[in-house]
Amino acid sequence: MEPFSIPLETIYLYGLIISGVLTLIYVLFADVFHFHGFGDGLDFLNPVLIFAFITILSASGYLFERLSSLHYLLILGISAAASLIVVTLLNVFVLVPLSGVEESLVYKESDLRGRTGTVITTIPVDGYGEVMIDSTSGRIAKPASSFDGDTIPSGTNVLVVQVENGVLQVTVHHQLESFL
Repeated sequence: MEPFSIPLETIYLYGLIISGVLTLIYVLFADVFHFHGFGDGLDFLNPVLIFAFITILSASGYLFERLSSLHYLLILGISAAASLIVVTLLNVFVLVPLSGVEESLVYKESDLRGRTGTVITTIPVDGYGEVMIDSTSGRIAKPASSFDGDTIPSGTNVLVVQVENGVLQVTVHHQLESFL
């Protein structure tokens, strides 16, 4: 069948090229095209999934048209089913797990206030040392100075009192002993 007097394999090839280019452009510039609030809760309308569906449909349709003698409707059905399966797997195993990753690694310096850590480089009276703070996404090492103006030796547990210009101001953290 040749709609508009163009062979189907040519239509599939054009669809593959156009959707592949659009997918690449969207992936590279997704932050520019992302509108907050648009399509919230409709994850299946994600442009990456739509472009991937059209790309896989076009690629498999082109290959089937080129390499088999199946009826064009059967080729379209097989291509659509294969595309749906691949896009579903892409969504479930790649896009959904990656959706929360970016936010879990981000922290603000103001979030460090009130946290406890360990001095890894001794903090002199009027100088800077380094403090290691454990977090859910890993460890954070930050420069630190003494809030009280005291020397704090390496290995001491400290409490972050405030953060100024990227430097933690810390004081010795006295842990209460548990009484039984």
